[in-house]
Amino acid sequence: MLTVKQAKIDELDIIVKFYSDLIDSMSNAEFKPAWIMGVYPTEQLFRDAINEQTLYLAYLDNSLVGALILNHNCEPEYENIKWQINAKKDEVIIIHLLGVSASYHRKGVGKQIVASVIEMCKKNQSKAIRLDVLKPNIPAAKLYLSMGFKYIDSIKMYYEDTGWTDFLLYELIL
Repeated sequence: MLTVKQAKIDELDIIVKFYSDLIDSMSNAEFKPAWIMGVYPTEQLFRDAINEQTLYLAYLDNSLVGALILNHNCEPEYENIKWQINAKKDEVIIIHLLGVSASYHRKGVGKQIVASVIEMCKKNQSKAIRLDVLKPNIPAAKLYLSMGFKYIDSIKMYYEDTGWTDFLLYELIL
């Protein structure tokens, strides 16, 4: 059974290794996240997210199979988007850095993690969940659409690891 829990500071090394291994394993994949360890994500980003209680880990049979950050922080470009619902910043959860261990791809783990996130957000009375996906990342886009997210827009945004790149924006109303 998959469990999603907040990360603790003593798991920092495991988290860094998880993302490093994930990035390495996907370096030749057709659809990759374009993350560059040390640029985005960084160990300091993980440390800050743990301290802010926004980094979550997904375990299956005591094995770390996924991780993500959930917070209210969005890119400035989100402000100019016509979302489905008007909500204050603290009423919307943004999904960042959702990663699933390569050995668990296409096994439903991503869906289970997103389902857990949806339930957590509903319990916290969030109004919506939003996120962005690299335009060529078809599997991620399909995952979110299959979970009820709606495609909102395609925009260019700047991230340290990608530069100015096309992203697809999605939103789920809770």
